[in-house]
Amino acid sequence: MSDSLQQHAEALQNYFGDKIQNFIHEYDEVTIDIAPADLIEVSMALRDEPNFAYEQLMDLCGVDYSQLGQVEWQTDKSSSTGFSRGVDPTTMGHLVFGDELEAQDTEALRFASVMHLISYSNNCRLRIRVFAENNDFPVVPSVTGVWSSADWYERESFDLFGILYSDHPDLRRILTDYGFVGHPFRKDFPLIGNVEMRYDPEQKRVIYEPVSIDPRVLVPRVKREDHRYLSDDQQEAAE
Repeated sequence: MSDSLQQHAEALQNYFGDKIQNFIHEYDEVTIDIAPADLIEVSMALRDEPNFAYEQLMDLCGVDYSQLGQVEWQTDKSSSTGFSRGVDPTTMGHLVFGDELEAQDTEALRFASVMHLISYSNNCRLRIRVFAENNDFPVVPSVTGVWSSADWYERESFDLFGILYSDHPDLRRILTDYGFVGHPFRKDFPLIGNVEMRYDPEQKRVIYEPVSIDPRVLVPRVKREDHRYLSDDQQEAAE
C-alpha cells in the first residue's frame, strides 16, 4: 500500500471506528463494509468532511454472493468416459425448471450493494459495500439523498438483483419489462429464463408464453494439437 493510501486508510479507520465492519485493501484499492443502519451517516461524512470529500458516486451495483467460490468447470476426477467437466451442477448454469441447488451456507449474507466513490479534490477513490440483512427480502438504504447519481444505478440494482432501496424516490424496473418475472442477475435465475414474449399480430399486443428453448449444457471445446486439427499446409509440412 502506498504511503498516501495508507494515510487515507488510517484516517478512515480513526474517524469512523466501529462503523467500519470490515476493511479490505486489494489491488491498490480500499473497500469498507458498512452496516445498513450506518450507511447514510457514513456517506454524508464521506461527502462533507474535507479530509475525505467524496463529491461523486461513480457507480453502484448489486452483488449476489450465493455461489461465491463454487466452480463446476474445474475437476481432477474422471468418469468412465473421461474427464467430463460440469457433470455435477454446482451453479445455476446447468439447472432448468424444478431443479434446486443445495444451500451452501444459509446464514451467510447473500446480497450486497457496492458503491464506488471518487474525490477529485483529494485524488482518492473508495468502495463501500453494504450487505442486506435479510436474504429473502434484501433492503438497504438509498443514497440518492447524498449522491443524486445513485438514482438510476439503484433502479438497475433493484431490477437485476431484486435489492430494495428504502426511501428511493422512484424505485421501479429500468431495463426489463414491467411484467418481467424474477431478477436476471441473481445466481438462481435460470439461464433460459422463466417466460418468453412476442408480438401477436392477431391480438395486436405483446403476449407472454412458456419458454420454448430446449435447455442444454454447453461444454467448452478443447483444441488438441494433433493431425485432426492441422490445416492442409501444416499437414503437408509435417509429412
